[in-house]
Amino acid sequence: MESPSAARKNRATLFKAASFALIGAVNTVVDFGVFIAAYRLLGWPLVPANILAWLVAVSFSYVMNSHVTFAAESERKLTWRAYGAFVASGAVGAAVSTAALVAASYVVPVLWAKLVAIGVSFAVNFTLSHFVVFRPRPK
Repeated sequence: MESPSAARKNRATLFKAASFALIGAVNTVVDFGVFIAAYRLLGWPLVPANILAWLVAVSFSYVMNSHVTFAAESERKLTWRAYGAFVASGAVGAAVSTAALVAASYVVPVLWAKLVAIGVSFAVNFTLSHFVVFRPRPK
């Protein structure tokens, strides 16, 4: 049986993971909306529209995760240093996700491979956010 403090810590981590996932879901809608607006409405080429969408989405995600998921660690303060680390961790997550997508596509259909990649990306992004970007700072 786990101690009360261990149980509390596990619940807190579970809340953070759920909050991170929910923000990620909203973030996906933001990404898609900005992409469609830039590509369809503004007539931007595919790659710049996608880059703009990613930048807006990762910025939204940083703000929301700073204020909700990792509020205690960030003290709800936005800093350029944490933003840069968050963007870098997002880029690492995107690279790992792409590698997982390609690898999984050799053994399962592409849509299943994409689901695998989303799961891997979530695990990498949450881990980097939890242990690197928003780690508690000594006072």
